[in-house]
Amino acid sequence: MRKLSMAELGRKSVEEFKASEKTPIILLLENIRSAYNVGSVFRTSDAFLVQAIYIIGYSAKPPHKEIKKTALGAEETVEWKYFKTTAEAIVELRETGFNVYAAEQAEGSYKLNAIGFDPEEKIAVVFGNEVTGVEQTTIALCDGCLEIPQLGMKHSLNIATAAGVVLWELVRSRINAS
Repeated sequence: MRKLSMAELGRKSVEEFKASEKTPIILLLENIRSAYNVGSVFRTSDAFLVQAIYIIGYSAKPPHKEIKKTALGAEETVEWKYFKTTAEAIVELRETGFNVYAAEQAEGSYKLNAIGFDPEEKIAVVFGNEVTGVEQTTIALCDGCLEIPQLGMKHSLNIATAAGVVLWELVRSRINAS
């Protein structure tokens, strides 16, 4: 076994990325305190060809030194849009045919490993503040909550880690369908 070189990975240029067909997934970042977490979500979103990131409330937005440090250029490739409130973002998503879920532990939540989304479904996922999670008023506007099963003592994940887990599960099913 041999590690692949950068040339062998076949990475897209910024122009190729922007011209590529995107995965119909939009991530909403609701009041994320750490710009490093925002940057990490940009980087992961680039890896999975996510359609866009919606940045909400007091979450940091590009251009920002800390986002740039963790995004490693993905803030230049992944489309993003700022909204003052999550409710405004959800209205726009509904108008364009997206189903909206919160990444949250809640009564009646859907276990991420047990969901069978249609590969063509347009999905938006709200990720909340590092301390308080997704706001209850936002959960009330969603089609449901996606919960990452956790087996240890801690029952929370860093928002960037949670976004990576959720994105992999949503994109994995689409890869298997093609």
